[in-house]
Amino acid sequence: MDRRKVLRLFGSAALASQLPFAALARAQGIASAAVKKKGVMLMNRIAPSVSQLFIASLDGSNERKLLGDTAFEYNASLSPNGEWLLFTSERRGDGQSDVYRARPDGSAITPVVASDSVDDAAVLSPDGRTLAFVSTRNGYRANIWLQDMATGQLRQLTGIGAVQGKAGKPDCYFRPAWSADGQWLAFSSDRDTEWTGHDQGHGWEHTQELSIYIIRPDGSGFRQVATRPGYCLGSPKWSPDGKRIVFYEMTVEATWGARRPNYIGKAYSQIVSVDVASGARQEHTAGTDLKLQPQYLADGEIAYLIKYGPNEGLAYTSQRAPVKQAFIRSPNWTADGQSVIYEKVAFKPVRPLLKPLFSWDQDWDYRHVDVYPLMSRDGWVVFTDKQLGNSSIYVMRPDGSEKRKVFESQGNGLNEAKVRMGLAGAFQPCWSPDGEWIAFGLGYWFAERSTMTAALWRVRRDGTGAEQLTDGSLHSGFPSYSADGKELAYRVFSAQEKGIRVLNLDTRKSRVLTTALDNMPGWSPDGQRIVFTRRDDTGNYDVYTIRPDGTGLYRCTDHESSDGHAVWSADGRILWSGSQHGFRDEAALYEQTFQQYGQIYVMNADGSDKRIVTDSKWEDSMPLYLPQG
Repeated sequence: MDRRKVLRLFGSAALASQLPFAALARAQGIASAAVKKKGVMLMNRIAPSVSQLFIASLDGSNERKLLGDTAFEYNASLSPNGEWLLFTSERRGDGQSDVYRARPDGSAITPVVASDSVDDAAVLSPDGRTLAFVSTRNGYRANIWLQDMATGQLRQLTGIGAVQGKAGKPDCYFRPAWSADGQWLAFSSDRDTEWTGHDQGHGWEHTQELSIYIIRPDGSGFRQVATRPGYCLGSPKWSPDGKRIVFYEMTVEATWGARRPNYIGKAYSQIVSVDVASGARQEHTAGTDLKLQPQYLADGEIAYLIKYGPNEGLAYTSQRAPVKQAFIRSPNWTADGQSVIYEKVAFKPVRPLLKPLFSWDQDWDYRHVDVYPLMSRDGWVVFTDKQLGNSSIYVMRPDGSEKRKVFESQGNGLNEAKVRMGLAGAFQPCWSPDGEWIAFGLGYWFAERSTMTAALWRVRRDGTGAEQLTDGSLHSGFPSYSADGKELAYRVFSAQEKGIRVLNLDTRKSRVLTTALDNMPGWSPDGQRIVFTRRDDTGNYDVYTIRPDGTGLYRCTDHESSDGHAVWSADGRILWSGSQHGFRDEAALYEQTFQQYGQIYVMNADGSDKRIVTDSKWEDSMPLYLPQG
């Protein structure tokens, strides 16, 4: 499409002129405190809020915290000589992963690899000279890098030359492991696989197919040593004699359930090893436990993690007694076979509202907010308290002051267990242009939409006048006000009807805008276009815009990975969550998340000038720019 046609489609006047920024400037909030910055970007992050390192004996006794000066740390291991603890820490900022080292007693904490990219999963070679780690530097994709410990020289090992996959497909590399002689590295990779959603390709969130590869540190000898179509093979470790590699194995579909606690007993895996020379495989476990991150100990014994369920903790293929303990993760057994290092994770206390996050765009001060935030024209923020409460509707000033509940989700006939699980409640509130009303969806969400109901509601900003706007015969939600406040765009979902509808608030009648699998519509600030997410027949999700009269359908993203959850910025750009840069770690290792690889992007309304604005290993979404005026 040429530039003249784009201008006709979107209009040549700046969308920013349609929004009164003076109101934002007058608002006494955190944006005004951001010195020499454009303002604040609020965003939501799904990730544990606590992660601390521990060491214990193999039977779980003698447990102690490793670091007195603790922050948010994970993926720890001891150097082969036992003199150094290597670990990932986010002490430079929430979401910013760097590699550190410390003495085993917790002293001498020092950064080893630090950049504004993800640097993670570091392991030291047997001779202590070379550090292998995962990094998203040089293109935002997870690759294996090497660092010379004497000189600090860095070298990219994967994602270059012959060690890269097909363009546009998954192509990331995870969990490097050294052979005992230091001559080889093993790792997992999703190279040359397809982008596939869960629920056999229908879901928004991607599943993951991994195979096991090896390579020499000089980049030679690259080859695949284990694969199984339709399966995920992850977290490889070498046997002491270098003849075998052990890993976990699960179906691709199970990589979705492996990060969802409600799938206990349905998403399971086995511990498998392969002969490096011949490819002969051996299964070492059975049953329905979710078994991850295996490691050889002495005499062929294999230790591994059981995630979720009644047997959660550490387990062994020998007669050694298991260690049952919830929420210990990423175990790494020491070379002497006497101890195991792991982190303990938790989601409580929940990240507080407006907690500072690491800012990848130095023009903006990043802060955490609960889900679906939206700014009124007179400087108030509305959101759903899904992480901090029971999915009710709150408003507050941008600095967090004057916070109050305006709609309680409980007491409206919803299943309270579903509410506690985050599957029901009041979702995606939106302001009327005059700031007097807040519209939202009330009912059952996500997978529940196929069998349960939801309807549009609205409430006055002071919490009075709550009323239902649709009758609930169609699952309705995700509303957005037109610029004149006379209409609401929203999505419907049922076996018979899908797509975007527009509700006239005077007549209470809706007209059909689209009939495809469309979701999360949002009216532009000038009222000229509506942004939304569409799923096509292949299961891929992309961002589209359309005029309110149904003309001018325009596709803004076209990557084979999923793009969606799009929102307008006040200046008429589009922010969205995407996955084109791939996973940052093995999917099965994440906790209680949906789209763990998701990053936030921004683009012009015509889809041009796409730019990534987060680079964490966590699920980041739901951005809201708060300009300084």
